[in-house]
Amino acid sequence: MVTEIRNFHSLKELSENLEEEIGFCKAVGEECSKRLGSLLRENETTHGDEEWFKEVSGLQKTSKEGKSKSKSKGKGKKKKGGNSGWIQFKDIMISTEEYGEAQILFDAIEDIKSRVNRLEKIKEDIEDLKRLGLGENIVYITYLREGVPEKIVLSKKNGEEFGKKFEFVATISLPRAS
Repeated sequence: MVTEIRNFHSLKELSENLEEEIGFCKAVGEECSKRLGSLLRENETTHGDEEWFKEVSGLQKTSKEGKSKSKSKGKGKKKKGGNSGWIQFKDIMISTEEYGEAQILFDAIEDIKSRVNRLEKIKEDIEDLKRLGLGENIVYITYLREGVPEKIVLSKKNGEEFGKKFEFVATISLPRAS
C-alpha cells in the first residue's frame, strides 16, 4: 500500500493527477485481462472440462459484460478456502494448482476495477468542489492511499484566513487560525 501526502496548487492539478492515475490503472487492468484471456485460451483444450476453468472463464465473461460485481467477487474469493488448492503459509496464500495464476489475475482485475471506480467518483467530487469557487490562493494538502485521495486539507497560501462562506462544508475539515 502506498500512502503519501501531496500538495496540489489547484483543483485542476488534482484532477489531472486523478486522470493520470485512472489511465494507469486502466492500462494495467487491460494488460491483466489480456494475460488472463491468453492463459484461458492456452488451457482450454487441456482443462476446458475442469470446474476451475469453467468458473474462472465464466467470471471473466460476467465481469466483461458488466454484471453485478459483488456476485463476481464473491465467487472469486470462494476459491481461497481450505480445500480449493490454496494453502495458508503465515500471512500469505500459496497455490501449486494450475488455476492459481488465473485466479490471481482475475482478483487483480477486480481490484483494479474497484480502484478505477473509486478514482472516478473522487474525480466527480473534485468537479463539485471546483463549482464552489474556492479561489486561487489555496493549497490542497491531500492524503492519498494507493493513489486515491481520501482527505484534503484546504490551506490558504501566505497564511490568509478562509472566509465564512466555506465553513458550511461538513465533508471538508478546515483548520481554524488561532
